[in-house]
Amino acid sequence: MELSETRRLLVDLSHPIEAGMATYPGLPGPVITDFWSRDSTRGRYAEGTTFQIGRIDMVANTGTYIDAPFHRFAEGMDVGSLPLERLADLPGIVVDATDRASRAIGEGLFAGRTVRAAAVLVHTGWDVHWRTPRYGEKHPYLTRGAVELLVREGAALVGIDSSNIDDTGDAARPAHSLLLGAGIPIIEHLCDLGRLPASGFRFHAVPAPVRGLGSFPVRSYALV
Repeated sequence: MELSETRRLLVDLSHPIEAGMATYPGLPGPVITDFWSRDSTRGRYAEGTTFQIGRIDMVANTGTYIDAPFHRFAEGMDVGSLPLERLADLPGIVVDATDRASRAIGEGLFAGRTVRAAAVLVHTGWDVHWRTPRYGEKHPYLTRGAVELLVREGAALVGIDSSNIDDTGDAARPAHSLLLGAGIPIIEHLCDLGRLPASGFRFHAVPAPVRGLGSFPVRSYALV
């Protein structure tokens, strides 16, 4: 079958990174500037030929980003060491938690779902509050029981469209501790998960291979 005859849809699941934007309460927004502006390169090249080289100063946890085990554990893999098999061309499933009774998302929503070797994306709908004061307040999160199930059943990656996969009131951070301890990357601040089917798509979220960092922005997308 010719590619033009197939029906494929690419769905972007990432928030754009913009100068000054807030991602997580207390973390500074990125500063995006020119290192070389077009005006400054005028005259260096042939007439009418200019270039721009940008500069960005930001914390690694900006926009839609991935957490590698090193984010939580000093001996864990850093972003640059994550295998592509954990990040690209994964079978994806969406777990719909938009009709939850509370902030806590328990194991019941995952029961009976085939999560082994899959990217498990938790759709809470919280991305509608992105870049508002409410986004970082009383957000939905996964319970310890839910995370234990995902680890036990062998999920490849777990993502959520909320400001944190953990209850920030729990200083033990069980979701980060258990998932990253099992080598399962986490993606936070996803968006538009409601555009995806419950299953039957491929998921991709690959960061630049930066050594020495536990988190870094990704361009997350699904091929439906």
